[in-house]
Amino acid sequence: MPVITKLSDIATEIDELIQNKYAGKTFWITAELSGVRKILTKSWCYIDFTERNKNGETTIKGVCWARNYYNIELFESTTNTEFKTGIEITCKVSVSFYKAKGYPQLEVLEIDFAHAVGQLELEKQKTLKRLIAEEKTIKYLPDGRCRTANNSLELPKVIQRIALITASNSDGQRDFKNVTLTNKFGYAFSIQEYLTVVQGNSASKLISEKLKLIKQDKFDVVVIVRGGGSDTDFAAFNDYELAKVAATFPIPILTGIGHDRNTSIVDLMARQLRTPTEVGSFIVDRNKSFEDNLLQLQDNFFQAVDDLIVDRKNTLQQFKQTVKNLHPDSILKKGFAIIKSNNKIITNPKDIKVNSELQTILKSEIIHSTVNKKSKNEK
Repeated sequence: MPVITKLSDIATEIDELIQNKYAGKTFWITAELSGVRKILTKSWCYIDFTERNKNGETTIKGVCWARNYYNIELFESTTNTEFKTGIEITCKVSVSFYKAKGYPQLEVLEIDFAHAVGQLELEKQKTLKRLIAEEKTIKYLPDGRCRTANNSLELPKVIQRIALITASNSDGQRDFKNVTLTNKFGYAFSIQEYLTVVQGNSASKLISEKLKLIKQDKFDVVVIVRGGGSDTDFAAFNDYELAKVAATFPIPILTGIGHDRNTSIVDLMARQLRTPTEVGSFIVDRNKSFEDNLLQLQDNFFQAVDDLIVDRKNTLQQFKQTVKNLHPDSILKKGFAIIKSNNKIITNPKDIKVNSELQTILKSEIIHSTVNKKSKNEK
């Protein structure tokens, strides 16, 4: 009969071997989190670490116990990135054996925050450089912004027809529509929604497909909004293909896909207004500015008309006074006389002949006379 060895004894022996081999040793590793399960009530986190290379894939179980769980919380608050499946991290680990489950595991002792942020930024910069190199209409500006065919488009003076790309029942959708549709000025907007997911592996492709549909219709602007989130949640908006579509899109694109610390490549290709609320306010304020300018033009027009009427009235009054001053009665009152011959007013002395009968009209009398002699007036 074979000698039976207990599983627990084997597990103990493996545990002792691992402890003897790795006692007091720690390692810095960089790996993808291919599985994350948090036990929030106990501040535990079970992890699958995965490394992929040309030789294949390696996965090792990991854990972060309560004594070191603050590293995860600090990672999330510092990097604004959720500790979840799909991200890559650099962390310090120790090796142990999980006897209850029968597998070796890596315990997280410390997390390098800079690596997570740096990796995302590095990928973003690679994509941006590729866009600038391959798309000649994109120009990188000294202040870190980009000039593109899209953000160089002139915005309509009045924005009314809006194509809205957003997630269904999202905070971004509600915030944008609340600002625009319930604006205090009573402006009416036509908002056609193109609902889709705005984060995740398929988001960039789905958003690109929505833009293709929008391109077939006539809109004043395209609005892309979503709520805030971690840096990894914005990965879709750093996608090369989506950014290229946005950069060359023939309708102005306004983005409100993050908060102050988030600027994606799509933001750089379009017009970034940070949050959905800011996009809505921008549109309402632009229409208000147009209305104010129109009212000012109206006021200027009526003021110009009023000024013209006053000026013409003054000119007419001057004409009336001139006519009054030239009236015969006014002339006679000043001591002048009117000479008539044959009921015609004489203005040229040559028309007066010797023996002509004249009537000299003064202010209050008419003198009748006959011309006996004419002579030159020697001055």
